[in-house]
Amino acid sequence: MDKSEQDALKKAAGIEAAKLVEEGMVAGLGTGSTVRFFVDELGRRVQEEGLEFTGVTTSRRTKEQAEGYGIKIVDVDDVDHIDVTIDGADEVDRNFDGIKGGGAALLWEKIVATNSRKIVWIVDESKVVDTIGRFPLPVEVIPFGERHVLDRFKERGYQPVLRLDTQGQPVLTDEHNHIIDLHMERIDHPRDLAEDLITTVGVVEHGLFLNMVDTVIVGDPNGPRIMTNSNK
Repeated sequence: MDKSEQDALKKAAGIEAAKLVEEGMVAGLGTGSTVRFFVDELGRRVQEEGLEFTGVTTSRRTKEQAEGYGIKIVDVDDVDHIDVTIDGADEVDRNFDGIKGGGAALLWEKIVATNSRKIVWIVDESKVVDTIGRFPLPVEVIPFGERHVLDRFKERGYQPVLRLDTQGQPVLTDEHNHIIDLHMERIDHPRDLAEDLITTVGVVEHGLFLNMVDTVIVGDPNGPRIMTNSNK
């Protein structure tokens, strides 16, 4: 699948997801390439249909995009609930376990998601896998002492790599933390791994989102298809 075909599937999923945002809602707006199409469609609805809703974003770049369309954006602490959060995912399996954080927004994404009544992911078909882990698992760490965290991850066989930008400097999250990507190829016991990561001193959050999502909208060549999590 080339990029243009992949973008077409992402756009179709994003347009389908935008139908879930209704008048007066508080909606969580995620981060990533698929979400950009979703926010574009929300912007069209705001400008052409007069849709009014309140958004809570998971990154500063989504905030800038949404506000460019005139969408009202507030801080997560300024609302008492979020009706639905629509976000992307880097991988999702048949158990509705996923990896997020390729865009370095995993901490804000998890905060918004855990305060939402419903969570929807939008992905193209390449993101649906049998076993998660081929996509490197992002772990957000504070810069102080990160070398020791890297060493611990190496000892555990997690194949850690500090994420760098094009200038060779550590990628900074919106909270000015760093990202360590774990190149594990497959994760057979995600809950055990999640517990090990979150209890490692220096780790702020990890990109394992386990059985959190209610619905996945998959961009498919035959049209968007819906995966519904029956365990939720």
